[in-house]
Amino acid sequence: MRGAVRTLADLDLSPDELLTHLDDQMDRFLDERGDEGSLVTGANCLYVVYDPVSRRCRMARAGHLPPAVVSMDGGVDFIDLPGGPLPGVGGVVFEECEITLSDGDLLVLYTDGLLESPAQDLDTGLRRMRDTLSRTLPSVTPQEVCDTLIRELLPPGRQDDVAVLAARMSGLDMDCHVTWDIMAQDDMVGQARELTARQLACWGLEEESFTTELIVSELVTNAMRHGGEPITLRLIRDDNLICEVSDSSSTSPHVRRAQDTDEGGRGLYLVTQLTRN
Repeated sequence: MRGAVRTLADLDLSPDELLTHLDDQMDRFLDERGDEGSLVTGANCLYVVYDPVSRRCRMARAGHLPPAVVSMDGGVDFIDLPGGPLPGVGGVVFEECEITLSDGDLLVLYTDGLLESPAQDLDTGLRRMRDTLSRTLPSVTPQEVCDTLIRELLPPGRQDDVAVLAARMSGLDMDCHVTWDIMAQDDMVGQARELTARQLACWGLEEESFTTELIVSELVTNAMRHGGEPITLRLIRDDNLICEVSDSSSTSPHVRRAQDTDEGGRGLYLVTQLTRN
């Protein structure tokens, strides 16, 4: 199941679409394994995607508890995220939720083993978790938050495993990214290269201009040829220089082996040789 999630995540699917594919994979696995499939019955999933540019967070769940958000003022909210059955039921529809997080907000993901046991029901565990998180100071690190939750909430006599994940949200500054909408017109490829060169000059990254312009040219051309509007080009300057091109197509591009007689088909191969995923 973990391997399937990682593979699907590489396709940049939306959270609800990823869970739908995961549900199909688990359904097929259970059919193939027969009685052995009961060993994985009960596995659940919460899938979250955070965009540090827009600061929007998209999520969907399959039989999992919703995450908690701790704001800078100490307020604690459990996300009103539509529920979904465990993966493997088959033929179900998953719904996603989108929220906007502010810099400094704390996103906390956890399994039910942290809150529920024979000696404590889930509602009691959630109340205790809210009280514990409400005392969290903005200066506390995510690791310290996890340690506190484990120390104060772990129920006695627990029979389930426990996982806790906390992330402090931090979006990118406005001067660290730029986004352009690209029209599906032939001359826009050249304009995309010019926009890229000017932006890299503003960032003092002229030495990266030639390679980045080549990458932008290939990706924008592919989006215009095989995708559809809206086409978006985004450059991000963080620890690395990141180039993103998106379009309306639901098909993910992939590198293919071009034959010696082919006139095209080498663009993405060149991109992969010049970049690091």
